[in-house]
Amino acid sequence: MIEEARKEGARLSRICAVLEISPRAFQRHGKKKAGGEDGRKAAQTKRAPANGLTCEEEAMIVSTVNEPRFASMSPAQIVPILADEEQYLASESTLYRILRKRGQLAHRGRSKAPTHKRPSPLEATAPNQVWTWDITYLSTTVKGHFFYLYLILDLYSRKVVGWEVYAEESSEHAAETIRKTVFRERKGGIAPKVVLHSDNGAPMKGATMLGTLQMLGIRPSFGRPSVSNDNAYSESLFKTLKYRPDDPVEKPFDTLEEGRKWVSSFTGWYNEEHRHSAIKFVTPSQRHSGKEREILNRRERIYQEAQKKNPERWSGKTRDWTPIGKVTLNPQKEVVRKDQNLKEEKSKKMRQIV
Repeated sequence: MIEEARKEGARLSRICAVLEISPRAFQRHGKKKAGGEDGRKAAQTKRAPANGLTCEEEAMIVSTVNEPRFASMSPAQIVPILADEEQYLASESTLYRILRKRGQLAHRGRSKAPTHKRPSPLEATAPNQVWTWDITYLSTTVKGHFFYLYLILDLYSRKVVGWEVYAEESSEHAAETIRKTVFRERKGGIAPKVVLHSDNGAPMKGATMLGTLQMLGIRPSFGRPSVSNDNAYSESLFKTLKYRPDDPVEKPFDTLEEGRKWVSSFTGWYNEEHRHSAIKFVTPSQRHSGKEREILNRRERIYQEAQKKNPERWSGKTRDWTPIGKVTLNPQKEVVRKDQNLKEEKSKKMRQIV
């Protein structure tokens, strides 16, 4: 392909840029095809070292470490035992290398290997169907000491439906926060039956918290350990909170009351004034209360009237003010033939260059 493009007059540098390879790599590949030797150090790694283990020695090592008494031990444990028995097979690092090469290094023993499946997708088509929540730090005037902000977000409307600030991180505080939120979101005296998604922290999975959720009829959902993307909406909200112009980074909170006052001011701005980019720039409160469609229809009408007055200023359709539909947390990834698409894209670029 490269040679054909060069014959048509394309420059090698531009061709390599499209194929995402360096010109030097192409030149080395050409030399290798012509019978030249690859002089790179990486090419020498395939040579067998003179002092390397023989196949018989490797087989004896594998047989030894797979004896019943060693089956659940790592090389770090096996080597000292063999030394006490006046045996030396190989160094500890060599044992690790041999086991890794044969796929026997990871998880030696009878216990099952840990599995962390991707959490099931959660969909919200209306408010109070799915909530996500998390805890974040609030700086204080005492170095190394923090207040803890418990914050609950409605997935569909992005509204902060509940929050509390405490001096400690505990399951009891989390349970109290969810009780207050459910009481606040009651409609017609009926508490919302929601799915509450969070990470795997101790306050989220504590007995008090889980018991409270069961009592309220709320189904818990958890992300994978140490995977913040499984709770992306709460993490995004925390970024918005901590990058506000009035975030007290230089003047940390001295008391809990100061922290609560600031968070109250933030949630008021976020829910009532902040035009959220993910919900067509209406406020979370407007979407939560069902006023979103009326507002977006009014914007659509204004744009249509503006287009009628000056049609020559519009080269296409007006801005799309269609309301956002359902919102999905942790959607399943679709399997796409990326390699085929990439190959077709590169071929198209090559034809354009030629």
